[in-house]
Amino acid sequence: MDFWSYFQTLKPDQVLESLAKNNPSFCERYANKEDEFGFSLETFALWERFFRFLFEDYFKAKVTGIENIPSEGRVLLVGNHSGLLPMDGALLTIAMCNGHPAPRRVRYLATDWFFSVPGLREWSMETGQVRATKENAISLLNNDEIVGIYPEGIRGVGKTFRERYRVHDFHPGFVQLAISTQTPLIPIATVGGDEIFPNFANAKSMARLLRMPFFPLTLTFPWLPFPMPFVPLPVRWLIKVHKPIVLDYPPEKASDRKLVLKIARDIQYQIQKDLNELLRERKSVFSGWDGDSY
Repeated sequence: MDFWSYFQTLKPDQVLESLAKNNPSFCERYANKEDEFGFSLETFALWERFFRFLFEDYFKAKVTGIENIPSEGRVLLVGNHSGLLPMDGALLTIAMCNGHPAPRRVRYLATDWFFSVPGLREWSMETGQVRATKENAISLLNNDEIVGIYPEGIRGVGKTFRERYRVHDFHPGFVQLAISTQTPLIPIATVGGDEIFPNFANAKSMARLLRMPFFPLTLTFPWLPFPMPFVPLPVRWLIKVHKPIVLDYPPEKASDRKLVLKIARDIQYQIQKDLNELLRERKSVFSGWDGDSY
């Protein structure tokens, strides 16, 4: 039986029991608690096993600095985005769930498109994603959650292969949010996602017709039958987590456009610098770096 067939035969109570056995502190933190955005521990447990397989066995991902994410309290994670599918967020979630001294969930702010597709909407909510609005972000931070933001947005996920690891300009909204709510920022640099689905072009007319944020043309999509277009290349990943940055400004400074833009650019340039360094140190796309542990 292949992995996907095995995955389909699993029952929610079985995987929840397995997660509770392997990660009791995570389950204790979130079990039997209602969530206003629809998070389901059972659904998370089911998919955690799948993405843990991708993290550990398929991509052999490595994370450095995971301990820099605080064990308690609100924080904003800000990183580069890529890969057509938001695999970078899923892998960081797995690292936070299984490699952190005090496992916590990450609540990513996702674009409206994910909540407009039947089935995908429910899956996104139940695995922890939240519609990207200012009100939702503030509510999460007021509940002392870890909030993940990719300021490149859809532009980052839909990058073509020739644009790989070129960070697009960050939308400064995350800085305004951090200052207004007095929340620390943690930059995240991720190498690996830009190469799992080499995207050679975006068919904009097809995207408009299908009401998709973009329509990629890759080695397998849309040419091969399902599920082949959605099987990523086994690229090695590395995720670098910085120490928290405390923006020492009063909340009213969130409306200072010049200041906000400068901070957003500084963080963007730091992540770009990290990516450049990590790429220089990488041995190859498929062999990665020395060491494979968290």
